[in-house]
Amino acid sequence: MDQKPKPIFEKRIFWDVNFELIDYDAKANWVIERVFSRGDVEDIRQCRRYYGDEKVTEALLNAKYFPLHTIHFASAVINKPIKEFRCYTLRQLNPEPFPY
Repeated sequence: MDQKPKPIFEKRIFWDVNFELIDYDAKANWVIERVFSRGDVEDIRQCRRYYGDEKVTEALLNAKYFPLHTIHFASAVINKPIKEFRCYTLRQLNPEPFPY
């Protein structure tokens, strides 16, 4: 079996877990969400190279939460409208109190 080289991410993205023990395949959705939330352009390139655009798109569309700016960014990267994102729909169903 031909094994893909592991992606090289900045440790700061995974500051709260043991970086050396991350299982990139078993926790793929979590890794993809974390990289898009906290990574830079090179981290996102590594993520897309390792997982492929289909897996990345699936993980991003099904994520439960992203800040609004991350939703817009992910929408541009995977070329999908923000209304297709689960986290955007959930945000609409649970509006935040009006800040005044």
